[in-house]
Amino acid sequence: MADTSDFKNGLVFKHKNNLVKIVEFLHVKPGKGPAFVRTKLKNIKTGQVVEETFRSGEKIDVIRLEAQQFNYLYKDSEDYYFMNNETFEQISLSVEAIGESHNLLIENTETTIVFNDQTPIEIRLPVHMIYQVIDTDPGEKGNTAQGGSKPAKIETGLTLQVPLFVQIGDSIKVDTKDRKYIERIKK
Repeated sequence: MADTSDFKNGLVFKHKNNLVKIVEFLHVKPGKGPAFVRTKLKNIKTGQVVEETFRSGEKIDVIRLEAQQFNYLYKDSEDYYFMNNETFEQISLSVEAIGESHNLLIENTETTIVFNDQTPIEIRLPVHMIYQVIDTDPGEKGNTAQGGSKPAKIETGLTLQVPLFVQIGDSIKVDTKDRKYIERIKK
């Protein structure tokens, strides 16, 4: 058992018969009354984010998680297939299990899959990944990085904002956590 002093972003614990992950937390010590912790918790199964307040020192049931390295292989009509880098065992996960990461996966991506017992609960992608731009409006000559932005579709089908100078066929580096353009990659 742990308590609220052990809170940190990303901590997974059991709360109201659900597995939740701390997205954000703040220890509050008001001038009058006892201290408490204000949190934003994400339900692992549903993805719903709720705000909860805990009394300072309140006990929580922390869940032990195991992270394993997997290589993303391919997607068929329903599932995504991954191979364990150590045992070469393959597993398949549905879109619901993968969550929002599904539109950032490209074949042969090294991922980390986090398990609770044998149940996968989270997929972690590399922080930065390189994608090919497959569709965007043409840029004009002389546009600079400070000139503005336009939507661009990358090879996975995700659309994000890029500077005006980015063209179809360019490779761009993307922050997978914030889903934001970082830079254009020179060939």
